[in-house]
Amino acid sequence: MISQFFVLSLRGDNIIFRDYRADVPKSSAEIFFRKVKFWKGEEGEEAPPVFNVDGVNYLHVKVAGLLFVATSRVNVSPSLVLELLQRIVRVAKDYLGVLNEESLRKNFVLVYELLDETIDFGYPQTTSTEVLKSYVFNEPITIDAARIPNLGAAAIFMQGSRRMPGTAVTKSVVANEPGGKKREEIFVDIIEKISVTFSSSGYILTSEVDGTIQMKSYLTGNPEIRLALNEDLSIGSGGGSNYEYGGSGGMGMVMLDDCNFHESVRLDDFDLDRTLTLLVIHFIITKVPPDGEFPVMNYRMTQEFKVPFKVYPTISDVGAFKAELVLKVRAEFANTITANSVVLRVPLPKSTTRATFQLELGASGQSTDFKESNKMMEWSLRKVTGGSEHLLRVKLTLSQERNANIKKETGPVSMNFTIPMYNASRLQVRYLQIVKKSKTYNPYRWVRYVTHANSYVVRL
Repeated sequence: MISQFFVLSLRGDNIIFRDYRADVPKSSAEIFFRKVKFWKGEEGEEAPPVFNVDGVNYLHVKVAGLLFVATSRVNVSPSLVLELLQRIVRVAKDYLGVLNEESLRKNFVLVYELLDETIDFGYPQTTSTEVLKSYVFNEPITIDAARIPNLGAAAIFMQGSRRMPGTAVTKSVVANEPGGKKREEIFVDIIEKISVTFSSSGYILTSEVDGTIQMKSYLTGNPEIRLALNEDLSIGSGGGSNYEYGGSGGMGMVMLDDCNFHESVRLDDFDLDRTLTLLVIHFIITKVPPDGEFPVMNYRMTQEFKVPFKVYPTISDVGAFKAELVLKVRAEFANTITANSVVLRVPLPKSTTRATFQLELGASGQSTDFKESNKMMEWSLRKVTGGSEHLLRVKLTLSQERNANIKKETGPVSMNFTIPMYNASRLQVRYLQIVKKSKTYNPYRWVRYVTHANSYVVRL
């Protein structure tokens, strides 16, 4: 049971606000934002997703540069409310097509209507896009395509001769198409978040892949969908194996620890040939794949895999009050793949008063920063091509004479990145088949792969 729901921009602007129970002050949005912005935790630490201020529980998630927040005075289950917030985000994205501050402001009437059907007096009712279609009648207002950020080269297409429109994956699932004709297409995304911890000598201490197969369908007539994965796919703790990784194009042995499937997936043929079937039977509602984006399969892998980046950090003394930190990053994936938004952060010794950066000669698309308040340095690389190496030298000025603890006080190195057209587990879509009686039926099919860093840590 929640008392309020609101959406804030990162500037603190109140975009959406709904008060369900009137037992929390109206100033809660301002209190929440002030608390999050000036959170007093460890240096550089962000506010946790759940905290309490003056007897009010604040629960929030950050998505697309927006803060989705729920408040409550009772002892609600945090996981339940956070899941509710994530589902509201998903429904809003399904209806608006693209989720950002502008789309929310232009469609605030539609968003309020969705909230009224999703939550009643603080109690969740339904977060199903297809169920809400029967109760929500406002049409979404689409935003200018030129304002939508570039999606990047995150596609491997099943039909190479066709090109995906720039805004194809940002369409609403309920908006009417211009001219009344609906474009038949389906999107499948394999999204993986990897967590890796390296020792100071470069060995992998822990590694894990959390993945999901997301589907978004614009098909009419509810046809049967067949999605085939690697033939050599093993599920369960059957031991690890080392293998070479050749990018997203190759298939081979894939060993998953566990997985779960959406209720609409039929697994009759999965053990035989690793085929997932999304079967539509009109009179069995639970077997109808939902409208909008939904996870077909979630999986986890802790077997050894080839990491996308190797980081080599070293720190050395160069004087009584001087030290030098050298960071070398090497991209271990194919040169046809490019990683985006690569950021490395390193906590520096507490006695650091100044950091001077020296990039490679001719380096472009890179920036550096030293935050003296929390003694944190940051190195950003806009794009990193596979097979390339990048080097950064950081000269440190210390307020006290160097000591033996300087290495202990430095690091660990943490890294964030996004790699389109790459997946660490090597899970692949062999084919995506739409079963329909008409021989002329040939919808557009798009399959994309993308890997994000969930936790990528290198110890010094």
